[in-house]
Amino acid sequence: MRTFDHKTTLKLASKKGADITDIRPFLDQDLEREFLLAKTQGLEVITKDNRYFFNTTTQSLEESTFCIVDIECNGSKPSKHQIIEIGAVKVKNGKIIETYESLIQCNEISRHISELTGIEVSDTLNAPSMQKVLNAFRAFIGTDVFVAHAVKFDYNFICAMYENLGMPPMLNRSMCSIDLAERTFSSFRYGLTYLNETLGLHQEADHHRALSDAITTTALFMKSLNLVDDSVQTAEALIQFSKQAKRFKRPKFDPMLKNGEV
Repeated sequence: MRTFDHKTTLKLASKKGADITDIRPFLDQDLEREFLLAKTQGLEVITKDNRYFFNTTTQSLEESTFCIVDIECNGSKPSKHQIIEIGAVKVKNGKIIETYESLIQCNEISRHISELTGIEVSDTLNAPSMQKVLNAFRAFIGTDVFVAHAVKFDYNFICAMYENLGMPPMLNRSMCSIDLAERTFSSFRYGLTYLNETLGLHQEADHHRALSDAITTTALFMKSLNLVDDSVQTAEALIQFSKQAKRFKRPKFDPMLKNGEV
């Protein structure tokens, strides 16, 4: 299935939804088949009163499952590099319900990346292949909302890995925990390590390991969720809030620095 353009996506994410003329250019004649295919890629479209909506528009926050994801890679360019570890945490109604983590077979990891993550090529020799991990991850995330700290990097990198293997990319609705944090509380900085140090999100954090960072991000996400305006009632409303609500003003001085030095 092709992805929807920005205008159609906004309609599908709205309370009014979209009509058949909006989505027809993106679908074949067999709508039921197309919607089933979309669901296997993480996007559930529902029909109500002859209009079409993302499932997240009607799903309450309590009913919604959010999948908080983090990846470690052997470089920053999907065309040249690959994921070497993935970690994910499922959250529903304020509780962690399931986790997933896996190393991925890799033939090349630079000294810099190994020093940063602690992952050596030898650690991945008996790890499953990229294709096996991507299949397992797709089964794990299902149609959950994809959440990550700086989500564009993780989401786009994973999609690129699917496409590199000739597999359909994810279509899951996504949300950035940085964007959400900026709109729910004030902080001098919003980097994950900094927030963990100032807020005590994950006492046993092992920074730059995928599941550990996903757990830290989960604690941050749940803190933000508790601070969201009461008018935000659905998963889609939360996604829109994270993009459109007013950001908190950052304080002038970093409390982590002595004497307010910058």
